[in-house]
Amino acid sequence: MTERIKWWLWRKFRDAETRTHELNYLFWECTTSCNLACRHCGSDCKLAGSAKDMPLEDFLAALDTIPRKDIPKEFTVVLTGGEPLMRPDIELIGKSIRERGMGWGIVSNGWFYSEKMHSRLMGAGMGALTISLDGLESEHDWMRGVPGSYSRTLSAISVAAAEPRLNFDVVTCVNRRNLTQLEQMYTLLEGLGVKQWRLFTIIPIGRAANDPDMRLDGKQLRTLMDFIAAKRSLSRHQSSGRQRMTVTFSCEGYLGKYETKVRQVPFFCHAGVNIASVLIDGRINACPNIDRDAFSQGSIYTDNFYEVWNTRFVQFRHRDWARRGKCSDCPVFANCQGGGMHNWHGDCAGPLDCHWQKTIE
Repeated sequence: MTERIKWWLWRKFRDAETRTHELNYLFWECTTSCNLACRHCGSDCKLAGSAKDMPLEDFLAALDTIPRKDIPKEFTVVLTGGEPLMRPDIELIGKSIRERGMGWGIVSNGWFYSEKMHSRLMGAGMGALTISLDGLESEHDWMRGVPGSYSRTLSAISVAAAEPRLNFDVVTCVNRRNLTQLEQMYTLLEGLGVKQWRLFTIIPIGRAANDPDMRLDGKQLRTLMDFIAAKRSLSRHQSSGRQRMTVTFSCEGYLGKYETKVRQVPFFCHAGVNIASVLIDGRINACPNIDRDAFSQGSIYTDNFYEVWNTRFVQFRHRDWARRGKCSDCPVFANCQGGGMHNWHGDCAGPLDCHWQKTIE
């Protein structure tokens, strides 16, 4: 009964957040150029990029539609791509965002993140950084498609982890090849001084859609959940004075019995509720990996961005439409609501994957 009441209260909180839909996290897909060729890329980015970089002034015009009074203290613009550090105006971007009283950060593969780059970005007011590490050397370089990526990434992580002013985390795409390396990676990252490690798995979209090595089966997913739960328990019950690295699972879907063991808070897809994105071509969406054709809400070139945020995004905030396919008669739909919005690609006849089902197999 206590568990049922707890989930009832959580759903009430989620519903209240959805009604308020305060925008506090905005992705900008500022480039589709990338120096790597990652097997799991959801944007299919290339060295030359599939589209021209969006001019900074175009993005700033969209940003300026948000009234200053409506900008929450924790508002953050996250530069993504492609590889954002391939933009030559990266410092100007950061300073322009800071001038508007907003925080900003970057999601990076780490290749260009040197001591010099770190100093430049911190000088431009960067407050958050995520760097990807996808296994030990052979597996990371296999995943990233370019030899030498692993050593460049470790160097970048070492630089970022030593910066106390930075909200920094490492993110890992767990797949069949690196699943057995998680313990070694945990030791490695703790040794480098990393405080936060976030793990996620692949929904079959982008380049990963037809790559069996990318996806975990039920047994493998439960192995991952047990690993995260053990590390979080270790962190909570540490006996030494040193702070242990926090390990969490991402916001992909509802995990049933694992929910409170692998996350800080229960599952809640914030896409379109607190999170929006401006894509490379100006389209307005939620997270960049969400189906751009099925769920785009407008364009910064034809619409007022903030009006779109306040008046559209209906599919994100009212999820009853997701009761179809695998979700049509699901007993946990009230908690899951069809999982993460990036799980609904193509004709949306049903979600591409179900994490909850894998946890009970």
